[in-house]
Amino acid sequence: MPNDMPTIQSIADALAAWAPPGSAQSYDNVGLQVGDARRPVDRGLLALDCTPQVIDEARSIGASLIITHHPLLFKPLDSVTAGSPTSHMALRLAEAGIALYSIHTNLDAAPGGVSFALAEHLGLTNVDFLDGFEDTLYKLATFVPRDAFEAVRSALADAGAGRIGDYEACAFATDGTGYFRPGEATDPHIGDAGGALESADEAKLEVEVARWALGDVLSALQSAHPYEEVAYDVYPVKQKNSRAGLGAVGTLPDPMPLSDFLQRVGKRLDAGSLRYVGDPSAAVERVAVCGGAGSDFIGTARSAGADAYVTADVKYHAFFGALARDGTPAMALIDAGHYETEALTEALLRDWLTARFAGVDWQRTQTRTSPIRTFVPGEARGA
Repeated sequence: MPNDMPTIQSIADALAAWAPPGSAQSYDNVGLQVGDARRPVDRGLLALDCTPQVIDEARSIGASLIITHHPLLFKPLDSVTAGSPTSHMALRLAEAGIALYSIHTNLDAAPGGVSFALAEHLGLTNVDFLDGFEDTLYKLATFVPRDAFEAVRSALADAGAGRIGDYEACAFATDGTGYFRPGEATDPHIGDAGGALESADEAKLEVEVARWALGDVLSALQSAHPYEEVAYDVYPVKQKNSRAGLGAVGTLPDPMPLSDFLQRVGKRLDAGSLRYVGDPSAAVERVAVCGGAGSDFIGTARSAGADAYVTADVKYHAFFGALARDGTPAMALIDAGHYETEALTEALLRDWLTARFAGVDWQRTQTRTSPIRTFVPGEARGA
């Protein structure tokens, strides 16, 4: 393998910049699950799930890395043996020297992630998050001497602070005067240890920081700031995060009857069947989507003014959430299947990784990883 091939770690770092692991749901387990992050990669296999057949395929094509959407290891293993299906797959991966990396709900939450890809696959435009994350934003305020302001501001931006929507390095500064008296054991930037009261021309620097970037940003602040004791405040921002959320919502270029939209969904997602609530003659223009299990957002889709909501794993009673008070459909609700709404993640990852690691041979699995099959009864036959 050529020495200039990217390592698993460099690939993981790039993916983490797009879909920070800290944005994953609390129950999730994302990142490198099997393998040595220092190993180089020349061929990777992309799949929705890790299955025995996917491992066979990776071995047959000589892939050193498998990237899946769904994690193989949701919970810690008691042992790595051939005893259970999960531990057996982990053992096979380790014995074959094939690494496994999973990017799950953090990719669901990322701009341009799974639901965005689903929306675009269905022909939606002007796509945005259906529901932005709440309680994930902080405001960091610190006080910087003027001669070090640009160095500190730049360090915070490089660490991920000040990212608002499609803008980066956003910050606000106000001028002021800082006062302090150095103690006997100090090493002050201005003045002498044990000396008199000092003052300094400072700027108050304020930046917005996502929860998952806060640790890196505070580390960058400590490294770049010239003061021995860095004064700063961190407080929550009560607004939705513009760079992380779940689901997506957009519009069709032209309205169409629900009957035609159902045909589009079935064909474009290669779905064997669709479960739905809705009036086939109703017009559909504004559409919400959520790849995978998204029944928790039925009310959110209705509040967003969606004419139709496409998701999966909708339980019987959840379908009633799409009905008006008189029992008629207030919104079309379409369950297209978990695999069907997320299988395009394989192509999403292939295209994204190819654009950034063109020297790696990225291949989408030829295996349909879903264990579910659809049976459509034909005409009745005589016994």
